[in-house]
Amino acid sequence: MTKFSDLGLSAPLQQALAAKGYENPTPIQAQAIPALLEGRDLCGIAQTGTGKTAAFALPSLDYMANNPKPRPLKGCRMLVLAPTRELASQIAESFTAYGKFMKLSVMTVFGGVPIPRQIRGLAAGVDVLVATPGRLLDLIDQRALTLRDVEIFVLDEADQMLDLGFIHALKRIHNLLPKKRQSLFFSATMPKTISDLGDSFLTNPVKVSVAPPSTTAERVEQQVIFVNQAEKQSLLTLTLRATQIERALVFTRTKHGADRVVKHLVAAGIMANAIHGNKSQPQRERALAEFKSGHAPILVATDIAARGIDVSGISHVFNFELPNVPEQYVHRIGRTARAGATGIAISFVADDERPYLRAIEKLTRAKPSIMPLPANFLDEGARLPKPAKGDERPERPHGQRRPDQRRHDGERPAGAPKRNYGPRKGAPGAHRSAVRKTSGR
Repeated sequence: MTKFSDLGLSAPLQQALAAKGYENPTPIQAQAIPALLEGRDLCGIAQTGTGKTAAFALPSLDYMANNPKPRPLKGCRMLVLAPTRELASQIAESFTAYGKFMKLSVMTVFGGVPIPRQIRGLAAGVDVLVATPGRLLDLIDQRALTLRDVEIFVLDEADQMLDLGFIHALKRIHNLLPKKRQSLFFSATMPKTISDLGDSFLTNPVKVSVAPPSTTAERVEQQVIFVNQAEKQSLLTLTLRATQIERALVFTRTKHGADRVVKHLVAAGIMANAIHGNKSQPQRERALAEFKSGHAPILVATDIAARGIDVSGISHVFNFELPNVPEQYVHRIGRTARAGATGIAISFVADDERPYLRAIEKLTRAKPSIMPLPANFLDEGARLPKPAKGDERPERPHGQRRPDQRRHDGERPAGAPKRNYGPRKGAPGAHRSAVRKTSGR
């Protein structure tokens, strides 16, 4: 099968695909869609940028077109779970585009926005609900949503979703879903331990893999520059000034690190924004809009963006800091070289990050090219302007997080206790309580 017309999709979907100019399915689409049209469960593994969303959206919409039903009150016919707000929004946009010629209701629910608006939107029911786990469970706890009518369940970026942070939420959601349903897993990487866990959510699944797990995009030119940690900012600024860049993503490991990089770039006259879990939803949307429009062509992000940004024209990805989880490297550099384009991924590696580099090379089975520091780098870097003092906040050491601290998607992990802001020892309220207890009042 070489054309969408060969897949037997319904007329409204064929019309929508023609309107978007899509003729030939990608390998993951060509292999996944026929199995899904038969109603099979599926576990699909493919690199980022290969069309996974269409692979599960098109057959699911075809099912709805051929099996029309009323929307269930406070419910949905199809549930798609995603790890981040940005990814959830982009999945919903794709469903809206593919369902353009259908009477389709699509809704997203995630943290960072008022929940009453989402409760009102769910009252009459929807066809497709795209959600992050935390807000989904909040709505269920408030009896604003039920999952008893779900016919199709999709877990996107399954390796991250089934990892430690979301496993308890997923198990609870799984228990709330009807036994009779179609379940789909899609991911760019699927480590064996996660794959074994995922199999418990699927029934006799078809497994589709169009690329070896954890390989990197073939069209990405990977480079490494060894540099001291303190000199990375100067190197990034000088590289951005000297390189022809349409759009570039810069990845850091921490939120405050991303903010600090942006302040230095802006001080040097380079338009940039940061996006991470501490940003409000309007701030994140504004940063993405300015990135897409080219007003601020440099976007500095934590790994929240590795799974949630699908923007054309990203020519470069900079790993300002290497991820300590090697699979994240695959997702980071997969933001470039999309839709047949080429891209460049440049990693700044300090001495203490060399073990991370070795782990990435072992996982991807590829060795990036080692590039030298620019000539006169130290002299030019010393002349770069610095942001005003007092603008930066100290960072919490990487990997340290309070048990109740919210995850990168702005939601409290399932099962984590809510923080107690009661009177501190020695505070006026605490003293009065103690007096009342001892005095018998």
